[in-house]
Amino acid sequence: MDKLMGTGVALVTPFKNDFSVDTEALANIVEHCIEGGIDYLVALGTTAETATLTPAEKQLVVNTIVHANAGRLPLVIGIGGNNTSAVIESIKQQDLGGFDAILSVSPYYNKPTQEGIYQHFKAIEENSPLPLIVYNVPGRTGSNILPATVLRLANDFDNIIAIKEASGDMAQVMEIIKDKPKDFMVISGDDMTALSTVLAGGSGVISVLAQGVPNDFSKMISLGLQAKVKQAFDLQYAVQDGIGLIFEEGNPAGIKAVFETLGLATGIVRLPLVSATEGLKRKISQFMKPFVRLHA
Repeated sequence: MDKLMGTGVALVTPFKNDFSVDTEALANIVEHCIEGGIDYLVALGTTAETATLTPAEKQLVVNTIVHANAGRLPLVIGIGGNNTSAVIESIKQQDLGGFDAILSVSPYYNKPTQEGIYQHFKAIEENSPLPLIVYNVPGRTGSNILPATVLRLANDFDNIIAIKEASGDMAQVMEIIKDKPKDFMVISGDDMTALSTVLAGGSGVISVLAQGVPNDFSKMISLGLQAKVKQAFDLQYAVQDGIGLIFEEGNPAGIKAVFETLGLATGIVRLPLVSATEGLKRKISQFMKPFVRLHA
């Protein structure tokens, strides 16, 4: 799916001071991303604090993004979990109008075997009306989808179109890229290795920082896809400190501090997460100064 090439962003869920969903801020962030050259948007990913949203709030977030986007960019929705039958039921109940694909995380906490992971995604694929992006993020799930399992899923199911690979292990990324089917996409889920993944033959990134500095990050990935290596790395080194900063105290506390600096949203997160410390906010504000000046 060429429409999911390039830079996607895992959108935050902004909160008001009373911890309710700030739909106006979310709509403004969507607009910020579109104006900044982002290629597609991801709703209800990890960065959206989906684990702490009620079913009604999840639908509110989805409705807000769909309305704000107004058909301009492709949309991906996160529907995953560690109860296979519950994930399938969620897919069946969700109005998927306006969405182009489903992003589904590998089961967390249960720590399934590779065969269990394969059977989980096989069952979801068989019940999904939309193409499926498998999401591997071992740091959060407690288990790694090995390249052999990814390639098995890619070869066995036409509707499994991509992996969002967030292991941060470039050797693993390259092993998948080397042997994958031609049309299967390897999408970086790790901002720091996004450009390296693209240069190795990947399709792009689903990024966190890109929603804060969309112009620069999306241009970096575009240059990487064009094999303009030096220009791409110039941008990589311009944003690299920001990547470290936004994950210094956990995601999405860091990227929400970026939006606080930009005046687009509060830095509020929901427990068990806590907002960025004042010290980190100062560092993020300092990092953002040239970007605010360039793109104001």
